[in-house]
Amino acid sequence: MQKYCIFAARNVYIYCNMALIDEITRRRTFAVIAHPDAGKTTLTEKLLLFGGAIHVAGAVKSNKIKKGATSDFMEIERQRGISVATSVMGFEYKGAKINILDTPGHEDFAEDTYRTLTAVDSVIIVIDGAKGVETQTRRLMEVCRMRKTPVIVFVNKLDRPSKDPFDLLDEVERELKIRVRPLAFPISSGDTFKGVYNIYEKNLSLFTSDERQTADASTVDINDLTSSDIDSYIGEKFAMQLRENIDLVEGVYDTFSREEYLAGELAPVFFGSAVNNFGVRELLDCFVRIAPSPRNATTETRLVEPAEAKLTGFIFKIHANMDPNHRDRIAFMKICSGRFERNKNYLHVRSGKQLKFSSPTAFMAEKKSIIDEAFPGDIVGLHDTGTFMIGDTFTEGEKLKFTGIPSFSPEHFRYIENADPLKFKQLAKGIDQLMDEGVAQLFTSSLNGRKIIGTVGALQFEVIQYRLEHEYGAKCRWEPISIHKACWIESDNETQLADFKRRKHTNMAVDKHGRDVFLADTSYALALAQENFKDIRFKFTSEV
Repeated sequence: MQKYCIFAARNVYIYCNMALIDEITRRRTFAVIAHPDAGKTTLTEKLLLFGGAIHVAGAVKSNKIKKGATSDFMEIERQRGISVATSVMGFEYKGAKINILDTPGHEDFAEDTYRTLTAVDSVIIVIDGAKGVETQTRRLMEVCRMRKTPVIVFVNKLDRPSKDPFDLLDEVERELKIRVRPLAFPISSGDTFKGVYNIYEKNLSLFTSDERQTADASTVDINDLTSSDIDSYIGEKFAMQLRENIDLVEGVYDTFSREEYLAGELAPVFFGSAVNNFGVRELLDCFVRIAPSPRNATTETRLVEPAEAKLTGFIFKIHANMDPNHRDRIAFMKICSGRFERNKNYLHVRSGKQLKFSSPTAFMAEKKSIIDEAFPGDIVGLHDTGTFMIGDTFTEGEKLKFTGIPSFSPEHFRYIENADPLKFKQLAKGIDQLMDEGVAQLFTSSLNGRKIIGTVGALQFEVIQYRLEHEYGAKCRWEPISIHKACWIESDNETQLADFKRRKHTNMAVDKHGRDVFLADTSYALALAQENFKDIRFKFTSEV
């Protein structure tokens, strides 16, 4: 009897492991990144549409389509037609669990995007077919390269006049410093755009000039490009051109290697028009087949593997007021290993406290649904009363800290003042919660106690002011301050550190977490301080 129980227990153990591995294998967690106005949010919307997560696609900017983009759920995003915060959306597609993170494209909100890249296993980069590779695309690719994150390139807006496809491929290789392999190819562009030929699946998507909101693109299987059938679909001239282009692709570019793609050395390239649905289904189908499932994650002490039995995860984003009516605050946790369960105790490593969550949520942008379990690769929303910080780790007892979650030194600074004395508490609460999101940083001057807001981009001030007024009922005004750079300071030489803080008292501040910050008013002052105080470390990024 005892042997039977042990055998049964072993069977259960093996079953549980296999069940966990199955869940890990079918997950695809990725970010969509791009330079502003390349069509990133529109592509995200169409991926949701083809994935069956929504039935009618919204639009970022359109006179004909009144429904807003699912991922742009904040009012200021809908007004400005840009994404200012990362949105998380999950859905099932062909047996895979897809987790999309739609990131801000504007460089003023890049810090949110950089942190999001720590929580994904792969990336889709969207490029405007007419403009090619742009500044922000290069910067984002640098982050992907540093992390060896696999990337797929989607060349968008082929329904408009675009650069020659081969010129675009050369530009991507040159500017993003990665080898490419087209897995789809466009048939002309602009007014003569006929559609997209899927090299990977050997079929043809036919173009109809219509800003469509439903997933009804026409697809024709083409197993033999020499067949005259293709002439009847796109005309003899374009059929001949397509055959020549595909011959050139096969002759110039290496055969697609999934191993090289997963290693971050090769980028598959797709072409299409997201607003018209073309090339989107091809992209999604191929993505599900080749994209990586959850990968290993690095901590200060060891490497965490997804298939480990015990749960680990970290907070990479906090969003206040996802529902302004309830003033709720949600912490986004990426599951790195094990199985997350509702109402089970987990160690909040920073505080040392055991916490359990009665209402963990999954997301479709601002829409939330309570879940009972989650697996590696999933993004779980945790209700937060102000306890959590970006970078916090949860485990089943092990004291771990995940690395590589950056906080950047601000480049723009302003004093923030209360514009309505009757709303002092609302303003204080709003500043406190918005700073916890990591969109900006709060410094308190050691000289006069005034509050200074530092941001990576100037547009953040407008967003903060708007959200304070519309989400917290508080009004603020900005006053100028001359600061060149903020840097965190630390030293093992306590005497020199104390001397520095005394000498530079007028330029010292503390951040929201009580850390010392030197606010250099000029580049010369910063260089002089670094030269005169050799034992002090001046840090321009801070891992949170």
